[in-house]
Amino acid sequence: MADARNPGGDTTGGETGDEKRGLVDMPDPQVRERVVHGVGGVPALIVGLLLLVGAVVLFFVAAAVGGGAQVALIVLGIVIILGALFGLGGLTTIAPGQARVIQLFGHYQGTVRHQGLRFFNPLTGRTRVSTRIRNLETQTAKVNDFDGNPIEIAAVVVWQVQDTAQAMFEVDDFEEFVAIQSETAVRHIANSYPYDNHNTDGLSLRDNADEITAKLSAEIGARVESAGVRVIESRITRLAYAPEIAQAMLRRQQAGAVVAARTRIVEGAVGMVELALHRLEEQHLVELDDERRAAMVSNLLVVLCSEQATQPVVNSGSLYQ
Repeated sequence: MADARNPGGDTTGGETGDEKRGLVDMPDPQVRERVVHGVGGVPALIVGLLLLVGAVVLFFVAAAVGGGAQVALIVLGIVIILGALFGLGGLTTIAPGQARVIQLFGHYQGTVRHQGLRFFNPLTGRTRVSTRIRNLETQTAKVNDFDGNPIEIAAVVVWQVQDTAQAMFEVDDFEEFVAIQSETAVRHIANSYPYDNHNTDGLSLRDNADEITAKLSAEIGARVESAGVRVIESRITRLAYAPEIAQAMLRRQQAGAVVAARTRIVEGAVGMVELALHRLEEQHLVELDDERRAAMVSNLLVVLCSEQATQPVVNSGSLYQ
């Protein structure tokens, strides 16, 4: 039945049911959704209206007669009106994207997903449950990452009720349950990975967004599965260092960028010097001993690696003066 409502399968990062249950040890559900259809509501509505019309006719007839027949007709009309109103109380309108959970004296009878006007036992309770796709944005949480650095993180979770019976009877309030479990999963993911990998091979919150969001979706899905909720997608919407360390981490990132840029410049400069010396020797333009070669290498590296424009110095004497 669940597969018929979700032919495309779960999209929470490709996790199987056993893998998701391994993430969080949630109890097995005690009740599962059972689909019922009820009776068409239009015929029941017509019958109820005809009974009301018949009761009105009886009142007019009773007004025309007298004696004991008049009392009997009035009583019969009242009984018909009460019966018609009681029967019309079993009519229920089901809109698209909604379901009704049917209970009779505390017992779960089934769930109606067929839209339109339906008729049920007037004594049953019919609780409306939305099966539309919903968004949940978690509050910005201040937590410590794997390295112990305080960060601020928030996420958006796209979810949908898949099993209405579990949503109604397995938890007190499935909307609040989804909100709390989503925030718990976000905090757990933030604690499990560093904000930045700092040149290590592991995953990080900043550099591996796709992998982290897949794991986040899988963990939220495992946490809310017992409430009959399917997680469609989750995305981290805010990720930043906490204000008290933001400036220090910014300087650290800037220093790393400067070191990386300097490394790239030096690598390029060494290659250019090597190419220049090779071309000079290949074309026999000048013969350089070790001292001249060292002086040329030094001058070229200064020119290529300097941040400011170099000023040439014309040597009017020999190279060794």
